[in-house]
Amino acid sequence: MSGQRAPTFYESLVAGGMAGTSVDLLFYPIDTVKTRLQSSQGFLRAGGFKGIYKGVGSVVVGSAPGAAVFFCIYDTLKQTLPIQGPMNHLLSASVGEVAACLIRVPTEVIKTRVQTSTYGALASSSLSAARLVWRNEGMSGFYRGFGSTIMREIPFTSLQFPLYEFLKHQLSRALDRKPLPAYEAAICGSIAGGVAAALTTPLDVLKTRVMLDLRDPSKHSMPSLTTRFTQIYATEGMGALFSGVVPRTLWISAGGAVFLGVYEWVVNGLISL
Repeated sequence: MSGQRAPTFYESLVAGGMAGTSVDLLFYPIDTVKTRLQSSQGFLRAGGFKGIYKGVGSVVVGSAPGAAVFFCIYDTLKQTLPIQGPMNHLLSASVGEVAACLIRVPTEVIKTRVQTSTYGALASSSLSAARLVWRNEGMSGFYRGFGSTIMREIPFTSLQFPLYEFLKHQLSRALDRKPLPAYEAAICGSIAGGVAAALTTPLDVLKTRVMLDLRDPSKHSMPSLTTRFTQIYATEGMGALFSGVVPRTLWISAGGAVFLGVYEWVVNGLISL
């Protein structure tokens, strides 16, 4: 079994950016359907199947730098942390996700509000929605749902990346080759992403609801995440917490294949140059 050196910071940056852009643009319509299913106003009132590329502009801006930051940190920590094995992958991915969320959350806020027509005719584009967020809520509005996003991403990455690395390792041993071709790594990424997506759907629903909440001027603060989660369960039942679980699982399972497959393909190509 042949080995391969770890990617450099530059290689992780380029490969991560390309992977993030590819998956977000390719699967954006499924993400729109999932978001509308999770919206408290209901699927049809949120837009149904109309305009499924609404809000894509914000994704174009945020996907490449967010994914690039994630992989730069993930690959660096994988090589430098004093521990190895699943805990290494868990910690590396978690720190990478927190950093990536600093870039991703503002674009997610704009995207979800445009996808569900939260502002109606006032904001039909990502830019107009961003202006309304700034005007009405200031900088803090762009980070609405940051806490709930972290609550979703840490468990998600804690499941996805240790499982992904485990599957790659087992497949590599079984086939007696390293590194795996991109298409084989993509299969591992698809399985890991699908499992993590299904199990963390309730946290994704909470994140979506918080991002869609518009501040009531008569209230000094928004409900806590625990309160919001309890409200959804009490008023809409357990089913609401798994709203959109099928498109989310399909999207992230297929997206995991593209995301990690493209990353491995690009980074292996750069290393071989």
